[in-house]
Amino acid sequence: MGEQQLDQVASDELVYIPAQEFRRLRAAGLAPGLTAEAFAALARVNVLYMIARAWSGHLGTSFSSLDIMSWLFLNEIRDLDRGPAACDIFFSSKGHDAPALYTVLIGLGLLPEDKLDHLRRLHGLPGHPHVETPYIQANTGSLGMGISKAKGMALANRLAGAPRRIFVLTGDGELQEGQFWESLPSAVHARLGELVVIVDRNKIQSDTWVADVSDLGDLDAKLRAFGWHVSRVDGHDIAGLASAFRALDGVTDRPKILIADTVKGKGVSFMEGPSMKAGELYAYHSGAPTEDEYARGSAELLTRAQRLFEAAGLGALATRTGRRPARREPRDTQNLIAAYRDALVAQGGRHDRLIVLDADLVKDCGLVPFAEKYPERFVECGIAEQDMVSMACGMAHRTYLPVAHSFACFLAARPNEQIYNQCSEGSKVIYVGSLAGLLPGGPGHSHQSVRDISALGAVPNLVLAEPALEAEVTALFDYFVTTAAESAYLRLVSVKWPVPFAYPADQRVQVGRGWTVRDGSDLVVFGYGPWLLSNAWHAAEDVQRKAGATIKIVNLAWLNRVDSVWLKDTIGGARQVVTLDNHYLDGGQGQMLAAAIARLGLDPAVTVSSLGVTELPQCGTNDEVLEYHCLDIASLAAAFTTALQARRGRAVSELA
Repeated sequence: MGEQQLDQVASDELVYIPAQEFRRLRAAGLAPGLTAEAFAALARVNVLYMIARAWSGHLGTSFSSLDIMSWLFLNEIRDLDRGPAACDIFFSSKGHDAPALYTVLIGLGLLPEDKLDHLRRLHGLPGHPHVETPYIQANTGSLGMGISKAKGMALANRLAGAPRRIFVLTGDGELQEGQFWESLPSAVHARLGELVVIVDRNKIQSDTWVADVSDLGDLDAKLRAFGWHVSRVDGHDIAGLASAFRALDGVTDRPKILIADTVKGKGVSFMEGPSMKAGELYAYHSGAPTEDEYARGSAELLTRAQRLFEAAGLGALATRTGRRPARREPRDTQNLIAAYRDALVAQGGRHDRLIVLDADLVKDCGLVPFAEKYPERFVECGIAEQDMVSMACGMAHRTYLPVAHSFACFLAARPNEQIYNQCSEGSKVIYVGSLAGLLPGGPGHSHQSVRDISALGAVPNLVLAEPALEAEVTALFDYFVTTAAESAYLRLVSVKWPVPFAYPADQRVQVGRGWTVRDGSDLVVFGYGPWLLSNAWHAAEDVQRKAGATIKIVNLAWLNRVDSVWLKDTIGGARQVVTLDNHYLDGGQGQMLAAAIARLGLDPAVTVSSLGVTELPQCGTNDEVLEYHCLDIASLAAAFTTALQARRGRAVSELA
């Protein structure tokens, strides 16, 4: 959250199961099935605790996969005590279920118990899997990579003479990704009998039913047609899981897929998929439970866990409490997604040939009102970004105006070739990438889109822009729809942020030209987006208060275009410039500006300093992530001060 105008929201008491109770359960000598069932019940309590405490996470898919993970780690994965390099391999290709995997590992003593308090925190447990965490065998990113990675591991193991079984968990929505189907034939050709894929068939992808987006049809038959051995099981029936895995032991000449029918949100009655009403979006894919939801959900889970403990003859179940950290909520923020939501509906009313396409992120991208008002012009493409972009290309050739949506990290990368192809044809498509940039920090690097400017900036006939204010969202989108002749990429920061400046009433959208957010004469700083410019503004105020220097802050929303005449005029007599990027320095707006300034050939020359992301983004709270990457207010103030000192040193040198 931002630093200004913050209210304190009271933290509430949370309950978790200590590691000692998992140890007591495992040491009791119970039947494997009863142990696994009780283990999963304890783990569900801790998943809810972790996500509530982190204020974000993925409950539904964690709950649907917990029985499967518990059985696998307790009974199938060999040599766990020899460490992650020597044991059988397990990883989740979908990755959203990371909290479930963490609780299982903590319950087994493979991760420290105190990690329960560090989900989505700096140097803690990332929001999505990362190999820096022990026993995490693969990172996740765009969906569909899992089987391909497992094939590589299997072939490498064979070459090393160290065969290991490999278990890969996928989601059923993930099966819409083309790479999943591309990965199947060669696994059969290589006779990878050590490979077992489990499909968490909870029938809900993100917020809606898989069958309503892209029905998988006869999944068993489709997979068998590729030559895989296919079986099916109730993913919450521990005895059924045991029988299914024993049956798979006898299949050694081909890879195996176990379709596990599960319930998204299993274990908390009101979070379970079947509790959805017809036409209702699933509410517990991501985010954190409210205080009431936590209290009701925790009570259900604890009751079941206690009942299983008592049935096993283990007596009372010990619990411990923790507190949810106070969440600081800004009172007055810019909500760019809400502004875009309204602008999209407005443009839809004005332009009956505008079509909206989505890649399984209808809520996160602000598309629900448009889909409800203009259902005939809304196309849900599912988890298939390449398919979506090429569909948009086809629509554009039939004189329609497609607007394609996803998270920026997926929209810029997965269908990059398709976007290039579309732009090469000279048609017009508007791309809208949400969740852009370094924040929010909780989901981790796979969702922190800090390479999309470099991925798309050189595409011909494609202009990129990131607005800083709600009014600027409306203005830019109107320009893209009504005026721009070329395709466009609108980069939207999804976090709400308090911003200390307003959009000028007389501001006109002109490609390559920005406007002054804060005037000054000693240093010129270029940036874009709400939190980056807001932090720069406050840093400039701090520097002026302490050192008396005035700093000009300039908003240049255009990420791959700059007007040289405007740029020269904006720099004026200043000879020290700082560029700010909500992106990697390589390929960001700063490099474009530095090159453009060099081409101006100003005399005396302008010195350009660039600030941005210089390493893989860290996972943590927004404040933690900004401080780590030196893009918080204090770090920017220090950088501005350094630039001013260099300016003064240069002035003294020139006088001498």
